[in-house]
Amino acid sequence: MVRTRRISLYTGIVSGTAPVTGVDDGGGVRTLTIDLDGFSEGLQIGASVALDGVCMTVISMQGTEVSFDAIEETLGRTTLGGVNLGHMVNVERSLKMGDELGGHLLSGHVMTTAKIIERVDRGEGLDLLIENPSKARPYILEKGFIAIDGMSLTIGGVSDNSFALHIIPETLRITTIGDKGVGDSVNIEIDSRTQAVVETVMRNIGDSA
Repeated sequence: MVRTRRISLYTGIVSGTAPVTGVDDGGGVRTLTIDLDGFSEGLQIGASVALDGVCMTVISMQGTEVSFDAIEETLGRTTLGGVNLGHMVNVERSLKMGDELGGHLLSGHVMTTAKIIERVDRGEGLDLLIENPSKARPYILEKGFIAIDGMSLTIGGVSDNSFALHIIPETLRITTIGDKGVGDSVNIEIDSRTQAVVETVMRNIGDSA
C-alpha cells in the first residue's frame, strides 16, 4: 500500500481571529493553545489550520481549545516565537474539496518575516510600508499578490527597500493587521505560481545571457 502525503492548501481569506489561551515552551518545541470558538466545527486531531499564515497541525483538542506544536524551524522562520498569552492570531481552516477559491493558493509555508516601517491611518482604511526582505524581494512585484500573516493582499508600490499595502476596512475588521504598529514583524508567503513564473523568467534570462 502506497501512502500519499497530505498537502494542505489555503486561500489567504482569513476567517477571523482567535486568542492564544496557552503557551508551553520545552524541549525546543512551543505548544500553543488557541480558543477556536466558531472555527472548530468538524475539526479533528491531525487537521491543518493556518495561524497567522503558518500551517499548523492539531495535536489535541478540549472543547474549542485546540493545541498545536511549533518546532524550532517554525519559531525561527515565523512570528509564532513571539506570540504570548492573550495575543490574537489570524485563523484559516485548510481548503476542502468544493470550497470556493477567493484569494490565491497558499501552502502556509512562510518564506520569511519583515518589519512594518510606516503606518498611516486613512479614514477607515490603513496604509502600511513594509521592509522588502532580500529573500522575498525577487517575488514582490507591484500589483502582485502576497500573503501577510495569512492574508491575501495586493502589493502597492515597490522599492528596493520597501513595499506598500493598502488595507481595506473589511480586512481590518476580521484580521489582526489593524493592531500592528511600526517595528512589528509580519509573516510573508509568496504563492507558488508567482515563485514559478519569476524563477522561470530569471532562468531564461540567465540562459540567454
